[in-house]
Amino acid sequence: MNMSRRDFVKLCAGSAAGLGVAEMFHPAVRDVLAATLTGERPPVFWVQGQGCTGCTVSLLNNIHPGIAEVLLKIISLDYQPTIMAAEGAQAFRYLLDKANEYAGRFIYIVEGSIPVRAGGRYCVVGEVDHHEYTVAETSEILGRNAAVTIAVGTCSAYGGVPAATGQRTGAVSVRDFFHGRGIATPVINVPGCPPHPDWMVGTLALLLDAVGRNGLQDGIAATLRDLDENGRPKIFYPNTHLTCPYLPAYAGGHFSSSFTDKTHCRFELGCKGPWSGCDSAKRGWNGDVNWCIANALCVGCTQPGFPDSASPFYRKRA
Repeated sequence: MNMSRRDFVKLCAGSAAGLGVAEMFHPAVRDVLAATLTGERPPVFWVQGQGCTGCTVSLLNNIHPGIAEVLLKIISLDYQPTIMAAEGAQAFRYLLDKANEYAGRFIYIVEGSIPVRAGGRYCVVGEVDHHEYTVAETSEILGRNAAVTIAVGTCSAYGGVPAATGQRTGAVSVRDFFHGRGIATPVINVPGCPPHPDWMVGTLALLLDAVGRNGLQDGIAATLRDLDENGRPKIFYPNTHLTCPYLPAYAGGHFSSSFTDKTHCRFELGCKGPWSGCDSAKRGWNGDVNWCIANALCVGCTQPGFPDSASPFYRKRA
């Protein structure tokens, strides 16, 4: 991943037929997306816990490929409360029935943290036959039966804002929730506040491709081997500071004194780039229009402990 942007684009541009501008993806992901995934795809169930729905909004902003192509050709998204037309008891009953039908063979995605205090009633996600299902109970049911779980967003991956100092709901990450309930299902973390849509789509595409080539269990195992120590896909979460365009200024001690100075490093203003890990410097956001440090600074949202470990955002870390 430590290459110039021009070299990165060259590598990614080779076989982008049918996908538009695919250079935003690492070559390994591009090759998966360049061909329509065929055969039976494991159903994907996406449940929203304690969060702001920002991860879903980010997903809908996916450009290369567009969200329609993602949903129709890449994944089988069987339940997603924001995107799907159905709602209420009928939709949630479908989720439970489908998860039971595909026990051990589906992908469970959690957006948002899981509150456990007050019986989990700080976050109710569905109701069937006058029984209210909390995200905790839902994650207990689906988590135990899933082949693999993907924690989308920092709230789901590490607790995030709902688990920050002062919270009263007992919000925890998916991994901590599973550990506390003795659930052995593997978890892949895709943090970010919110994650870049490429990270979410790319992680799913690579997982489905590995499953298609190696079978369900071996494909999941192969994907898990490519995670870093924080449970993140290494392909999307390298050492971001090594790719920062302001790295020469950082090394030379040339620091900005205000946000209007865009020529020097913003470490003195509170940038958390040296402790963060993602490829946003190369990938770009909003169709590659900009990225975090183009107009602000890195607040370390992809790291465990966010936001407490990065606060105050606009103060240099000692």
